[in-house]
Amino acid sequence: MFILFWKQVEESAKEGRFAKLTMAKTIGKPNLRNIFLRPVYSEDDFKVLLKLRYRSKETKDQEDELTLEEAFEVLKSHLRVSFSSVLLFSTTKDVTFKINKKGAGSITESLPTFTEVILAEKDVE
Repeated sequence: MFILFWKQVEESAKEGRFAKLTMAKTIGKPNLRNIFLRPVYSEDDFKVLLKLRYRSKETKDQEDELTLEEAFEVLKSHLRVSFSSVLLFSTTKDVTFKINKKGAGSITESLPTFTEVILAEKDVE
């Protein structure tokens, strides 16, 4: 089921509609609060800025520029471990993937939150 959801992520990126992706609904109380993907268009390829946001102030948020394939592996590793839902925001629709307590996945679609794509900017230290 997550593969079907991810196909919509890839399609939105390919068509220039990908606005943001968020992992939410933490399982338990992990230090990791959110994972975000924002688009970073380079000249030859589509990349995303992966941001890991932590609850504790002592743990510094992490950012990495990745391909969609690399981001998929990171997100997949956190699904059902730290998070139970993933939200894709595109300019044509929002798509939510949720896993219930029994491990069954579902996909729902709703009207878009974003009307335009805003490219990510890395935090400069």
